[in-house]
This record gives sequence, C-alpha cells and structure tokens, in this order.
Amino acid sequence: MGSADAGHGLAVSIVSHGHGASVQALLHGMAAHSAGAVTRVVLTLNLPEPEPAAPAGGWPFALEVRRNAAPLGFGANHNRALAGAAEAFVCVLNPDVALAAADPFPALLEQARRPGVGCAYPEQVDAQGQVQDSERELPTPAALWRRRVLGRREARVDWVNAACMVLPQRVWQDLRGFDEAYFMYCEDVDLCLRLRRAGWVLARAAVRVVHAGQRASHRRWDHLYWHVSSLLRLWRSPAYRWACKALPARGTGTGNIGAP
Repeated sequence: MGSADAGHGLAVSIVSHGHGASVQALLHGMAAHSAGAVTRVVLTLNLPEPEPAAPAGGWPFALEVRRNAAPLGFGANHNRALAGAAEAFVCVLNPDVALAAADPFPALLEQARRPGVGCAYPEQVDAQGQVQDSERELPTPAALWRRRVLGRREARVDWVNAACMVLPQRVWQDLRGFDEAYFMYCEDVDLCLRLRRAGWVLARAAVRVVHAGQRASHRRWDHLYWHVSSLLRLWRSPAYRWACKALPARGTGTGNIGAP
C-alpha cells in the first residue's frame, strides 16, 4: 500500500442523466459553499440537456461540461471524467445530492488525508433528516435475504455507496477507478472491496449530505436486469471471494471499517 498524496486540489465528477434541475441546485450550492475546497468540476451530460446556468458572479471553480454521443455506464462516465486528474483528490458525486447549506468537503478532505485512508465519505440523510443506508454489509445471498425478506438491519459495514466519496488521486489511479464491466450497480461495492483488499480503509467524515435517491431497479425492468447481472458478476470476482473470507473476521460496526 502506498501513501496517500498530501497535496491540495479536488476534482469532482458529476454525471447527469437528465437531472438538470438537481444539477443546477447542486452546482449553485457548491459555488456558494465549496469554493475554497473544490478546484474543478467535470459535469458529464449522459443524455441531451441544457448546460447549467452560472451564478451571477460566475463559477468559482473550473467547470468542464462534457456531452456523450451515446449514454455510458456509471463507472465509465466517472473514469473518463477523472482520467488524468492532476488534483491531489478526486470525488464521485451523485447529481441528486444536496449540500444542506454547508460545505462537506473540508471534513471529507481531512479524512482522506489521514494515513492509510483510501476513501472518505459523509453520512447520508434524506430530506427529512433520516439517516440513509449508505453503509452496507457485503451483499452475500444470505445478507440480501436477511435485508430484503426478513427486514433485518445490516450487521456490518463492509462498503459504502458512491453517492459521495472522496479518494486520494493516487488511490484512484492505483485502483484504475471503477470496473467498467459493471454497467450499473455494484461498481461501488467492487471499488470498496478492491480498495480494502489493497490495504486501504474507508473513513466516515463527521459531516452530512442530503441524498434523496431511490433505486430504479425497484421500478424498471431494465434496471432490475442490470442489478441482477452486476450481482452475479460481483459474486464471481476475486475481490468478493477475498471479502467473504477476510471481512467477517473484522467485527461489526463502523468503528471496525478497514481494521486489520
């Protein structure tokens, strides 16, 4: 395991799938609250839509808008946006995240700079302030049965969702970003497992963001197909096989994330 880059600068990747209003609100929130932390934002328009309108004073960070000729998958979009990033840290950020009139990035960067940390992330709440299930247990068939059928809470925190995560650029490069073979779903599980297998840890920062997202796989057959396909791929992966042996021995609760 290498040492995380202790430099400065944060590149943020946002991918919009027709989320124009949400992206507009998110970028304006970042312009108002995060000008000191965010260096550059790469906005990928995966579907045709207008570019966001700049605030009266202009963007306080560099904004790069990219348009896809054809839609790409979640991981492919973020990989292309962050390829060759010169900033010391990179951030994957969902378009349906809101900053709740606060800047989460200083706390996230502080965690990401700690020795051994490979990914920093915030607590996620919904619009009513209820904590969301962004910290999750390894999705084994048994764990999914306990969660979906029996309605039991997660027993461990083995991975975190990719709605908002900050990584040292060096870690991102070492991992080569997301595995693009996951078109949608489970790419965040895979990234976290590969990160932990490489010896890095996940670290929750003492900050919240609002994330009101809902899985489309609960509503659309094509998303359900992608979700199931991604799960089958994950279960066949070396990272998953490693995790099945290594992670249960590391205890329960967020205090044991990445602990040896």
